[in-house]
Amino acid sequence: MTTPADVYGVREPGLPGRLLTVERDVLVPLLRGRAEEDFGRPVVACPGWTVRDVLAHCSAALTRVVESRFEKGVFSPASNERDIAERGAWSNQRVVDELERGMTVAGAVIAKAGGVLDVLALGEWVHAGDVREALGEPGAYAGGGLPYALDLLAYVTGAKGHLPLHADLDDADEPLRLGEVSGERPPARYIGDGATLVRLYAGRSVNGASYELAGAEAAELNIFGE
Repeated sequence: MTTPADVYGVREPGLPGRLLTVERDVLVPLLRGRAEEDFGRPVVACPGWTVRDVLAHCSAALTRVVESRFEKGVFSPASNERDIAERGAWSNQRVVDELERGMTVAGAVIAKAGGVLDVLALGEWVHAGDVREALGEPGAYAGGGLPYALDLLAYVTGAKGHLPLHADLDDADEPLRLGEVSGERPPARYIGDGATLVRLYAGRSVNGASYELAGAEAAELNIFGE
């Protein structure tokens, strides 16, 4: 399920919500079954944060969306740390409860926002991958949500005017076009699997992955480090 050429660049309002729902149904049961000490594991992709910290950040961000709380500096590093600190006395399961609620209801709000919050749903999915990786789960950035994440990534990179890229994915029937084709720069070319492509765009490690990237440096793809 990749973005076909005839709908390239067209926003699908319900896509972020579907991605969140699919991820909720996988991630929440996983978290419910983990031991308390697992929530203290470090998350390599988020230096200084534990699994619990990442989950608290994600749940807080979704709650802000649902409650329309976007004060000045929201989602900045300082704001994120405050959100985590505010949940410092909560039990791990209370954090998971808030996350589950957010992943259930935020999609409708994101859909009505016109696209400005779409990247937040993608970020939530990436952070779920960070958590799975920290917990030693296989396929951290793959699974049932990957096709939706790739479609959303294609839209977000186009809306952001990101560099153009043509991706031939090992695990998809159709090529994926990302970024904005302005004519100023020929599209870069990627050959590999979808999970590695997501890792590249999220600024996550791709050590050991087999892929080809031509016409761009890996660091140029990172949409969260801008």
